[in-house]
Amino acid sequence: MGKTVYAIATMDTKGEEIAYVAQCARNAGADVVVVDVGTQTGPQGAPDVSREEIAACHVGGSGVVLGHTDRGQAVTAMGEALCAYMLQAYGEGKVDGMIGIGGSGGTALVSPAMQALPIGVPKVLVSTVASGNTEPYVGCCDITMMYSVVDVAGINRVSREVLGNAGHAIAGMVTNQVGEAEEKPTIGMTMFGVTTPCVTAVRESMEAEGYDCLVFHATGTGGQAMEKLVESGMIDGVLDITTTEVADEVVGGVFPAGPERFDRILEKGIPYVVSLGALDMVNFGAEDTVPEQFRGRTLYVHNAQVTLMRTTVEENRQFAAWIAGKLNRSTSPVRILIPEKGVSLIDVEGQPFYDAEADRALFEALEEAIDQTGDRQIVRYPLDINDPAFSEALLAQFQEVAKGRITKPGGDGRGVE
Repeated sequence: MGKTVYAIATMDTKGEEIAYVAQCARNAGADVVVVDVGTQTGPQGAPDVSREEIAACHVGGSGVVLGHTDRGQAVTAMGEALCAYMLQAYGEGKVDGMIGIGGSGGTALVSPAMQALPIGVPKVLVSTVASGNTEPYVGCCDITMMYSVVDVAGINRVSREVLGNAGHAIAGMVTNQVGEAEEKPTIGMTMFGVTTPCVTAVRESMEAEGYDCLVFHATGTGGQAMEKLVESGMIDGVLDITTTEVADEVVGGVFPAGPERFDRILEKGIPYVVSLGALDMVNFGAEDTVPEQFRGRTLYVHNAQVTLMRTTVEENRQFAAWIAGKLNRSTSPVRILIPEKGVSLIDVEGQPFYDAEADRALFEALEEAIDQTGDRQIVRYPLDINDPAFSEALLAQFQEVAKGRITKPGGDGRGVE
C-alpha cells in the first residue's frame, strides 16, 4: 500500500501553493490528501477534505469554528478542530505523514496538530516565520520547519524551489522508512552537567544489561520531550534523576518544567524512579541577564551563557510541595530517592552551593507532603547524588518497580527479575 501524506493549508489564500506541494509529493511517490483549513472566503481549488468536515470535529461543533467574524478566534478554533481530526485519522491508520504551509496565522493553526501526532510520524512545515523563534511551533516535537524565504503567495522562481523541495522531502520521509532497530526495553533518564557522573553510571550499567537508554538534558524542553515519547509509547520506564526543571518552573528560571511535567509518566503508569538532581539551582542566562531581584543571591557562573542561583530554604519547600502534588496522584509503583549529602556536584561540602539547611528543608518537606503507600515510597541514602553507591541504589530501586512490568533484555518474557 502507498504511504499517505496529509497536506494542510488555508486554501482561501494558499490553494494554488498547497496543490503544487501535493503534486510534487505525488510525483515523488506518495499518496496525498489535501485538507482545507481556511476560515474566510471559499477555497482556491478543490480539497479532498473540506473545511466544513474539519470544523465538524471541534468539540463545540462547526459553528464554533466557522461562525466567527474575528479571524484570530476562527484560526484558533480551526486549529483545535484540526487536532481532533488528525488524531482520529491517525488512530484509524490513515496518516503516514503531514505537511503544512503558511504565514504566521497558518503556522499557528497547523503546528498544534503536528505536535499532537506521535514522535516519529514525519512532519514538515513550510513557514514565513521559520527563521525566527520556532519554539512555539515546534515545542518538543520532531517537526521539520523550512523557511519559505519569500511569502507563501503564488508559485514563483523562489517558491517553486522551496515548496517543491518540501513536497519531495515529506514524500521521501514516508516512502523510505527507517529500518526496525533491535527490540530493547527503552528507558528515559534526565541529566544535567552537575548530575552527569550519576546518570552516566546508571546509563552504562543499564546499557550493559541490554536496555536502550535515552538521556534528556533537563532544560525544560528536555523533560517535556521525554514525556512526549512516554505518551507516544516509545519509553518503557523512567529514571527521572534530574528534576531541576521544577526549580525553574517555581522560581522563574529559563528552563521551566512546564505545568504538565510528570503528568504523562504518571498517566502511563510505567516504572518510575525519581530523584532530586540539581534542585539546588535555578538557571539564568549570562550573568547580566539575572533579574534584578536576584542580584544579591548566591550566584555561580557555569559558563558565559549560563548563570546558576542557589535555591533557598523556602524555595525548596515549594519544590517539595510542587513535586508531591504530582506524585501523590500516582496509581502504580513509584520510588523517590533522596541523596542526603547533596543533589549536585556543587552541592556537596566545600563546594559553592553547599547548604545543608536548604537541602534538609527540601527533604523534610517532601517527606511531609508525599502520601507514602506500599507503591509510593521515599527512600533516603546518606550519599551525595554522584556517589557510585547512589547510582547503584537507583538501579536497584528501578529493578524493583519494574519487576514483572518490563521484559528484561534477553529474558524469558516474564519481566525484570
